[in-house]
Amino acid sequence: MILKFLRLLRILTVFTKYGLDEIAVTSINAPRTARLMNTFFFWRRITSPRAIRLRQALEELGPIFVKFGQVLSTRRDLVPPDIADELALLQDRVPPFGSDLAVAQITQSLGAHPDQLFAHFEREPVASASIAQVHFARLKDGKDVAVKVLRPGMKKLIDEDMALMHLAAGLIEKVWGEARRLKPREVVAEFDKYLHDELDLMREAANASQLRRNFAGSTLLMVPEMYWDYCSSSVIVMERMRGIPVSQIDRLAAEGIDLKKLSSDGVEIFFTQVFRDGFFHADMHPGNILVSVEPETFGRYIALDFGIVGTLNDFDKDYLSQNFLAFFRRDYKRVAEAHIESGWAPPSTRVDELESAVRACCEPIFDRPLKDISFGQILLRLFQTSRRFNVEVQPQLVLLQKTLLNIEGLGRQLDPDLDLWKTAKPHLERWMSDQVGWQGLVERLRAEAPRYAQIFPQLPRLVHQALEREAHPKIAHGGAHGHVANADLLALLLVEQRRTNRMLVFVSCVVAGFATLAVLGVVGMFG
Repeated sequence: MILKFLRLLRILTVFTKYGLDEIAVTSINAPRTARLMNTFFFWRRITSPRAIRLRQALEELGPIFVKFGQVLSTRRDLVPPDIADELALLQDRVPPFGSDLAVAQITQSLGAHPDQLFAHFEREPVASASIAQVHFARLKDGKDVAVKVLRPGMKKLIDEDMALMHLAAGLIEKVWGEARRLKPREVVAEFDKYLHDELDLMREAANASQLRRNFAGSTLLMVPEMYWDYCSSSVIVMERMRGIPVSQIDRLAAEGIDLKKLSSDGVEIFFTQVFRDGFFHADMHPGNILVSVEPETFGRYIALDFGIVGTLNDFDKDYLSQNFLAFFRRDYKRVAEAHIESGWAPPSTRVDELESAVRACCEPIFDRPLKDISFGQILLRLFQTSRRFNVEVQPQLVLLQKTLLNIEGLGRQLDPDLDLWKTAKPHLERWMSDQVGWQGLVERLRAEAPRYAQIFPQLPRLVHQALEREAHPKIAHGGAHGHVANADLLALLLVEQRRTNRMLVFVSCVVAGFATLAVLGVVGMFG
């Protein structure tokens, strides 16, 4: 309890130092209170903009708060644009932990000392972040690998800081009515889940394995292989990848890399992950992307750090593809209709009003090079429009929005004249053709064929049983004379019913047989 109190006191001290109390008071339109607080804290001098002060405070509070700022920067539907832009600059500038601690962590997790596991192990880390750090090593079979080791004591630190964040979010929501719209408790809960997921390195290894399988044989993207015999929840060992960081433009140009093609390939990789696989690398900042200059893989992207991935189901992909294509075609009415049909906008929303608002947001971006477009501002205006029409920003799309902004930044670096939308349009149109065209029909038939093969042989029996149940007479509860009088008519009806049953069963058998042959034939043709 004393440690929690001291940590809370430290947080409040840092917040006061950078004038974050003034930001909070100003945001609720209480200027007199703000002046009173500045008078009380007469010793401080506040000159920097609020966004810079917030970033500096989070950096001083340590890695957990830095990561919280990084996650918050993706929620442009919740935070003002100046703060979101500044928080996006946060980096995990964390000193490495001692090599002896890394060796102890590997020994405990893998059951043997690194000197026994590897032919060579470099004790000095090559990279360090808030959650883990990386050492190079060599397996006994001669393969060069990278060893990622979880920072010791992280779970305890995360649990303590997250408990304080949950408490703060609840208090903010109670004392500030406007905070309910910002959903502080939901944001903190989302961050809590994200952090605890990152603590399990096996999850990251599984993400990498899935992405590598999705791009097997690709000439655009390389993903390191995971060596599962050396992986645990706190240590993972992967193939060592060699390349130039994508942010080092001069080195890439000196090696002869085609920067325009590289920027176009990046867009294709992103949209392939989203619309073909529904599984995408959601932390594509330049520090996690290399470019290979090896002769056999020259010019290919190399992806690293798979702790954060996004997933989309078929409904999300269909919704996104329809909206993207409608944007490309400037069919803003279709965009508005898609929002209402999906249930994201209330049914009472007027299509023409939503159409007009979307047009005002999106029309300026077309027929202009990427260097002249701020997608951050476009997203901000779209989010403002969403709030006006009570459209909820879906949680599964938050990572997608963040990744799209990363793609924008990458495109600006590699090719300032890249038109993101024109580059992406053919990939989306091809995906839509695959979904709603003949190829999409074949793929769905192939997926459903095993189920059809089970159902169709049973269809005649099921139809016969249903018809037999319908054939049972419902005899009125009258006297004996009524029963005798209706006996002949009832017998005649039963005979006719049985003839009808036999005919329907026969027809069902024929239809089921032809349907089965048709499905198996189509699958055979294309499979």
